[in-house]
Amino acid sequence: MRLGPIELPNAIVAASGTFGHGAEFARLCAPSQLGAVTVKSLAPFAWSGNAPLRTTEAPGGGMLNSVGLAGPGIDAWIRDDWPALRATEARVIVSLWGRTVSDYADGAALLAEVRDELVAVEVNLSCPNLGSAHMFAVDPDATTAVVEAVVAATDLPVFAKLTAAITDIVPVATAAIAAGATGLTLVNTLLGLAVDADERRPVLGAGGGGLSGPPIKPVALRAVHTVATALPGVPIIGTGGVSTGVDAAEMLVAGAHAVGVGTATFAEPRATLRIRDELTAWCSRRKVTPRSLTATLKYP
Repeated sequence: MRLGPIELPNAIVAASGTFGHGAEFARLCAPSQLGAVTVKSLAPFAWSGNAPLRTTEAPGGGMLNSVGLAGPGIDAWIRDDWPALRATEARVIVSLWGRTVSDYADGAALLAEVRDELVAVEVNLSCPNLGSAHMFAVDPDATTAVVEAVVAATDLPVFAKLTAAITDIVPVATAAIAAGATGLTLVNTLLGLAVDADERRPVLGAGGGGLSGPPIKPVALRAVHTVATALPGVPIIGTGGVSTGVDAAEMLVAGAHAVGVGTATFAEPRATLRIRDELTAWCSRRKVTPRSLTATLKYP
């Protein structure tokens, strides 16, 4: 699959936050067999994340999480986690987050040590678990500032990860591409809340969290299709609720060039490989290729 300047062996990408910091799944799901692996979002500093409970089930096979971007920081990741991931021969996308524009720039600069062994940087502009002040992807100007800073700090392809929790995603997507992003990851989790009625309190320790899994697939498909129509040819990693090969095919037809798989991995560590094989079989039966499906949605 072609993702802008990146050639991937297949369309399936492990989504950030769902495959650990890299090699945790290697004994169950060979990372090298996927199109790419996106590591859990990293900042230029260590961060402990939110208070427990951090994850809970949601209706319809979904999941609600308020992990809060916990991580060791980029320097520690390079020292402690990167060697084991590199040994798997995976194609690696590093996801970056920060509280400020300079955090993102600093994070991108810190990746210079491993730059030649990465395929891209994903700029997480849309995590719902840090409060609205850090949801850069709700504003085109804020998106522009972050993407420009990252692009200036690295020569790796840059993918901006956006949210569908906005009235119109196109201006933000347009701003990201105009600022120098190579492509987009659509979409992040959506804002949600689980309530313990007996205790009269939220189930998650941080209160609300990010909803993911099958319940958000229609939202993700709509966002991918809307952006692909408005910005034809822009590389898109379509993410949100993909749990079968048919789901992946739908995401490609809607306009994605690659497909992110996340929540399905929590229940089934080998889900990414199963979905890859199901997509291949689905295409074979119809005598098409995954690449040929992209942006082929037809209306009556």
